Amino acid sequence: MNVLVIGSGAREHALCRSLSLDPAVTALHCAPGNAGIAEIAELHAVDALDGAAVTALARDLGAELVVVGPEAPLVAGVADAVREAGIPVFGPSKEAAQLEGSKAFAKDVMAAAGVPTARSYVCTTADEVAVALDAFGAPYVVKDDGLAAGKGVVVTDDVEAATAHAAACERVVIEEYLEGPEVSLFAVTDGETVVPLQPAQDFKRALDGDEGPNTGGMGAYSPLPWADPKLVDEVMETVLQPTVDEMRRRGTPFSGLLYAGLAITSRGVRVIEFNARFGDPETQVVLARLKTPLAGLLTAAATGTLAHLEPLRWSEDAAVTVVVASHNYPGTPRTGDPITGLADVAEQDAPHAYVLHAGTKYDGDAVVSAGGRVLSVTATGEDLTRARERAYRAVSRIGLDGSQHRTDIAAKAAAGE
Repeated sequence: MNVLVIGSGAREHALCRSLSLDPAVTALHCAPGNAGIAEIAELHAVDALDGAAVTALARDLGAELVVVGPEAPLVAGVADAVREAGIPVFGPSKEAAQLEGSKAFAKDVMAAAGVPTARSYVCTTADEVAVALDAFGAPYVVKDDGLAAGKGVVVTDDVEAATAHAAACERVVIEEYLEGPEVSLFAVTDGETVVPLQPAQDFKRALDGDEGPNTGGMGAYSPLPWADPKLVDEVMETVLQPTVDEMRRRGTPFSGLLYAGLAITSRGVRVIEFNARFGDPETQVVLARLKTPLAGLLTAAATGTLAHLEPLRWSEDAAVTVVVASHNYPGTPRTGDPITGLADVAEQDAPHAYVLHAGTKYDGDAVVSAGGRVLSVTATGEDLTRARERAYRAVSRIGLDGSQHRTDIAAKAAAGE
């Protein structure tokens, strides 16, 4: 099978890595890719937001499956263009991707489907914002209604900070704060059948102890030893299947990856948000544990044949990923710094630990930083403690001037907390 992956981050590197290990995949392409993906896939320059350009590339390559990684191309309708050309594509339509593209749309779908979520107000004026903030009280949760690369949410006790964030957005969703641990659960769907993956937990704050500003994610782990064994079944029944059924009922069937961000509250599971694609960095740990070949799973979703797929197979091992970010992230990152130690990890830590590239590129023969989140160092082990040891040992081999990473990814879970 000839596969084309669209995107350039660590999520896409994780997807490409899993596809490269799949015997069914005979040719692997990525556009535009990054320095790490270049080692396992042929890279192509393309505007990932241009549906016609992506379709033309897929045609030229003879791609039998196109996998759209990031949210922006999905919301721009890239999957629609590819699908209209008769090429199987993993990723929802532009209309269905509004589950992520608009928080207000997602709330409307959840209300219609009876999906449990936080009470909320959609606000477009300063007066509406003031009323909503007063109604819920602190901590204040203010979400940009549109795409914001995982950084459009402010959770704060400071009403002035909440008001300022709302003022910087055209439209916001203000909602009640959900107390309790957060869980990410992905599901692959063809618009009817829904196949859940294994749950993961990510770490959004920049600094240890969940301090500092919100980021796109600084690390993740799976499985969740503290979670109720019935969690996946419950979320399937109350969240994932009802949402997919409601989208189909509306005439905008959702096929691809439905990501539910969940809070496990004292009142039960509540949806924080939906995403329309694999999450980053959770994908890195979920795919590290998936034993079922990935190409067949994604193709079944793209071709409406998920109901015929055998049950997914999973490794019993745990997986941990630690994000190495550039200086000043999540502010404007410093780029162009050389990255050292990648060969050392490959020589001394493989196959249990490996590096997935996010914001990297080649400068001559050297790999240099090219974004905020630069690398996702991922490791597996018989338990979270072993996976953490391997991940952080690999991180210690990497040199990137001014870089930062959290030292507490999966620490509480490994300690049985």
